[in-house]
Amino acid sequence: MLLAFPAGVAVGLALGLTGGGGSVFAVPLLVFGLGLSPQRAVPLSLAAVAAVAAVGAWRAAARGLVELRAGALLALGGMATAPVGVWLSRQVAPHTLLTAFALLSCWVAVRLWRSADEGAVVRADPAPDGEGIALCRLEGARLSLTAPCGAALLAAGLATGVLAGLFGIGGGFLIVPALRWVTRLSIHRAVATSLLVIALVGGAGLASATSTLGDGFPWDLALAFLGGGLAGLWAGQRLAPLLAGPRLQRTFSLAVLAMAVATLAQRW
Repeated sequence: MLLAFPAGVAVGLALGLTGGGGSVFAVPLLVFGLGLSPQRAVPLSLAAVAAVAAVGAWRAAARGLVELRAGALLALGGMATAPVGVWLSRQVAPHTLLTAFALLSCWVAVRLWRSADEGAVVRADPAPDGEGIALCRLEGARLSLTAPCGAALLAAGLATGVLAGLFGIGGGFLIVPALRWVTRLSIHRAVATSLLVIALVGGAGLASATSTLGDGFPWDLALAFLGGGLAGLWAGQRLAPLLAGPRLQRTFSLAVLAMAVATLAQRW
């Protein structure tokens, strides 16, 4: 209980500073810091990440940054497959699951570093919509959904759900690029929309995991971890204006890479 709160603070702080990606720290902190098995850490991570993302999405929606229709399609696909990911996490050996998680984290770190070089930040501050037309069409601030657009968003949601349930992560590193590529939303609106998707998909994965665990779900640890996450989110969102930008994103990518290497070192 004493360790769960500061572990949650670390995850919430990362989410507050960057607007996404902090969930990759949750499972390693729960496994190596609290001594939980990966199968028990995944639903605990989903509980905290979904709740923190819901708070972030609510605040972003109040500022008109969330694209509800695109987010609903992504969430629909993710909610359908998150239970599949939870089931898969129980079929894989803990050693294999953590190794795969570390390799995925390495890929996330590389993508974050490259997007920083392109000038894309991962915080959800107000900004005008991106220009251009992809599979979806932007008509002013309104998104016009077409059949190819809807199919692409649904497919991205399906993939996100599997990863969320399997690794206990939000999947913002996949949702944001998908939104950017399919809809050409600004990076800020894409991140805000991804928070809504993360909250809904994480909730579906959590419901599946808790129904399987029953009385074995550690609600006391979940509440302490969530409390720390909300405190960290509050602090991170207030520090973000002082630190935001490419330098912050590169620093964050190095932290993700260091976490991945440490996880591999623990496994081997």
